[in-house]
Amino acid sequence: MSMLEKECPNDGTLQEDLEAVADSDLPLTELSGSTILVTGATGLVGSETVRALACINRKRKAGITILALIRNPKKAESIYGNLLNRGDINIVTGDLLRPDELSHAVRVPVDYIIHCAAVTASKTMVTKPVETINTAIEGTRNMLEIARMKNVKSFVYLSSMEVYGRMDTKEPVTEEMQGYVDPLAVRSNYPLSKRMCENLCAAYYAEYGLPVRIARLAQTFGAGVLPGENRVFAQFARSVMEGKDIVLHTKGTSEGNYCYTADTVRGLLTILTKGADGEAYNIANEETHTTIADMAEFAAHTLAEDKIRVVFDIPESNTYGYAAETHMTLSSSKLRALGWEPHYNLEQCYRRMMESMKARGLS
Repeated sequence: MSMLEKECPNDGTLQEDLEAVADSDLPLTELSGSTILVTGATGLVGSETVRALACINRKRKAGITILALIRNPKKAESIYGNLLNRGDINIVTGDLLRPDELSHAVRVPVDYIIHCAAVTASKTMVTKPVETINTAIEGTRNMLEIARMKNVKSFVYLSSMEVYGRMDTKEPVTEEMQGYVDPLAVRSNYPLSKRMCENLCAAYYAEYGLPVRIARLAQTFGAGVLPGENRVFAQFARSVMEGKDIVLHTKGTSEGNYCYTADTVRGLLTILTKGADGEAYNIANEETHTTIADMAEFAAHTLAEDKIRVVFDIPESNTYGYAAETHMTLSSSKLRALGWEPHYNLEQCYRRMMESMKARGLS
């Protein structure tokens, strides 16, 4: 198969996004000829990052060797399809919790690492909290060791806006601020383990000089969402597409911070190439900030043209594993100072995601 084969020919919206990343004014030439390892390559952000790097190869003749670290080869084949025959994406099978297996799997030199792998399903965080913690902390420590052994030029760790905890403030939340996380709440395993992973990154930078950069992601969605995605944005989109009422299991007063998938990928590449070592950067689009309830009403009114309603079915306990309620607006000013700007508002995020879902038969 020719290197000219496109990265997602069956999804025009996603393909358009990937080419926009490749055509951006990022200093991508410094990535030419390098080897980039992406963990969590069968997840939403990881898979779109891999595709974007492949698109950079095709459009810019960058010659990047892409190592896509995964656990399930069949899942990788279902996500990437014929793209794996192009020659520039190399599937690396390994378990983050098995350091010897990882070292054996990643035998070639590596220049850059983007560590996307993490538990993202809230239900799993509640039903398997120990495994969630182990995957985060041990998996990240093992990847930092790989980075140290390979003497990488840059290591980007994907953290989360949840590290900020509960912050009831009207001020934009910047990277040096921190809120409260209840250590006795089981669901806190996610934000607390993310905090610990950030500290591990800081420790490797301080002790070994490892060039780590931290990306604190807002909730990311858009074209490229994967089969089985069940986070709130996907639930709302399916309700609109199927003409079914949106059912909320909370009052929906928690404030959400969001960012479009392609904007997030450009943010990661900005941090990878232009970020400062030992620093954290929020990746969020302030214009998409809204409460869960308001976003549900937006979906029902604007996207579904009032053909569906928002209904509330609130259980007595948090059986769905939702994050603790928070009220904050993430500031992306630090990342904007590096030249990054988000391109898509909330309505565009949804409409492009739904177009992508229809193209791939996920509606």
